[in-house]
Order: sequence, then C-alpha cells, then structure tokens
Amino acid sequence: MERNYILIDTPVRELLYPFTHTRPIAACRVGILTIQEKWEHWLGTGVSHFTVPHLQEKYPFREVNSHTVNILINGNILPDAGLVAAVVALEPDQELYYNHQLLAKAVFAQEVPLLKPGDRKNYPGEVLGIYKPWDIFALNDKALRADFKLLTEGRTSAPLSSTNQFINAADIFLEPGATVEFSVLNAATGPIYIGRNAQVMEGSLIRGPFAMGEGAVLKMGTRIYGATTLGPYCTGGGEIKNSVMFGYSNKGHDGYLGDAVIGEWCNLGANTSCSNLKNNVSTVKVWLESRGEAVSAGFKCGVLMGDYSRCGINTMINTGTVIGVSCNVLGGHFPPKFVPSFSWGTDGAYRLLEALRDAGNWMGLKGVELSEADRRMLTSVYELINQQDLKT
Repeated sequence: MERNYILIDTPVRELLYPFTHTRPIAACRVGILTIQEKWEHWLGTGVSHFTVPHLQEKYPFREVNSHTVNILINGNILPDAGLVAAVVALEPDQELYYNHQLLAKAVFAQEVPLLKPGDRKNYPGEVLGIYKPWDIFALNDKALRADFKLLTEGRTSAPLSSTNQFINAADIFLEPGATVEFSVLNAATGPIYIGRNAQVMEGSLIRGPFAMGEGAVLKMGTRIYGATTLGPYCTGGGEIKNSVMFGYSNKGHDGYLGDAVIGEWCNLGANTSCSNLKNNVSTVKVWLESRGEAVSAGFKCGVLMGDYSRCGINTMINTGTVIGVSCNVLGGHFPPKFVPSFSWGTDGAYRLLEALRDAGNWMGLKGVELSEADRRMLTSVYELINQQDLKT
C-alpha cells in the first residue's frame, strides 16, 4: 500500500519564532541535517509539509489519490531507528503517542478523522524534539553525532591532507571536494564532518563534534568548539561554540558566538560578539514572541537571529537576545533583548521594498536569486507582523 509521508506543523511552531516565521518546523537544522532531511534519509523517500498558508508555496504539500495512506508526522520530532520503525508500522486509522503527545497518525488521503482511544499506540522509547528556539543548540550535540553515523556508515572518507594534525581520524569524514589544510582537528570529543566542496583554511582549530555543510568555509585561524554546525554555504571565523547556523549565513571575522542559533542569509559584522552567560550566572530569560513574555532558557543562551538579519561591525549582543526576520542591527550600544522583525537600528522600521531589495542583494553575493516565492513569503510575514502590531 502506497504511503505518503507528511511533516505537519503544530502550535509548537509559534514557540519557535523567529525561525518558523519563514519555514516549517521540520525545515529547521539540528545537527548536520534539517529535521526534514533526517526523515527522508531514514525513510528512503521524500516527504512534504503541511504548514501555514504563507509558507505552503515554498514548502509544498504533496497531493495523492484517495487510496494512498497519509502518514502525518509531528514536524518538531527528531527521528531515530526505533521511532521510524514504529511510524512505518502504523496501519490506517492508527495513532502513535508519547507521553500524551501525538507523534504520528495514519489516515487515508483527504481524511483526518478523530480516532478512538483503542486505536492509539504508545511509543516506549526516548523521543527528542525542539519546542523552544534554544532547544536547537541544546540538542545539537546528540543530533550531530546521530547524523554523522547516518551519513557516513559504510562509506569511506575522502583523504585528509598530511599538512593537518588530527586526533581520532576514524571520526573525521570529508565529502568529495572538501579541502582542509594546515589545521588541527580533534575528534576525540566528537565526530567532525566536512561537507562536499567545503573549505577549512589554514590555521583553523576544530574540536568536535562539528559539521560544516556543502560549500561552507572556515576562515584562517578560526577556533571551533563543539557542538557546532555551519549549514550549507555558511562562512565561519573567529571563535564559535555550541552554535547552529542554518545556511548561507556569515560570521566571517573575529568575535565570539556561543550557544546560539543563526538563521539563513544573516551576516555578523566584524568583531561582533554575543554574550551567552550572565555576569552573575543567573538564569537567562528569553523573549517568546508568541507569548509576549520572557521565559527561562537555562544558564546559557546566546543570540537567536531570524533569517535575512544583519548586524554592523563591533556589535555587542546581550545574553539571550532575540532578533527577528529581516532586521538591520546597528549603533554603538547593546540592542534591545528583543528586536522585532523588520527593524532598522533600535527604533526604526525596515520598509518592505528596501528589505526585499537588500535580501536580494545579500543572496546575490552567494550566487542565489531572491525568488518570487521568497518575495511573497517575506511580504506575508511583513503583513502578518504588522497586523499583530496593530492589534497590540
């Protein structure tokens, strides 16, 4: 019986702003892969998304005939062997739960019935998922190790140049086209994954677990502490620790980034430094946009920056700062702990036409064009946020 796997957004997506303003939950990167990519590797087939209207064009839903079984999977859940086996084993009109949380549901196409309690199956294993933005860096160590095994098992790494010094070469994997020269790689503390055509420039110091995606670059003398991920075509420089950069973003110069999440198409100006620990080592409070309140994120949390946002040179970013979508952060003082989407400086507005123009310019630097779907999506985000502002 044909099966159609669909990753669904739940109300959790509103707790994961600013990252889910511009993507479904499952398009977030945790470890080496996005949640969507993890499910596709485990299932051996493509998956689609069921999300809010303004994201559905860019992340389409796969239509199927009425005889196909739809497997609806909670998009914030990270797969593993046991969970995937339990999901694949679902029969039509069965649900899979973990601690009263729906993990997956099997229904025929165009039907989403309410099922009886007897049709529920309880999953006995451990389940990992992202529920708040800081979960992305908090889970990155586990997710990176799991993805490394998933991507490299049974494969042979491209050769590592003799100009490098390394520890535990068995846990260092280079994809074809990757180049690493005159650097130190320590995989004793976790695996190191260098993606296709990625480049590690001379003098870099890397301590695993660490991953860099296709086309990513580490500038000369970069210091990396695990667990850190640079997504595809990101640039890393300076000092980075326990952070995730989704893709196409730059931190190319000196300055510190720790316990942080950076979306796509972002840029941190030279010498930008981001605090991740308060001077009195008290709990870090982080603003949850959808709730309109600050909540505890633990003792360490750096910056959480949405897509298409940038900050100027020498920017100082306070502990647990949230920067929305398409912000231009500048000035000689700490920015606010919450910078709303489409902000210019500390108290100005980023007008939509200029925001779209600048987003296109930044994408052009990496040889990518701002598509019409991107324009419509960003326009919808702009309008939705302005509507919310009017209500408040």
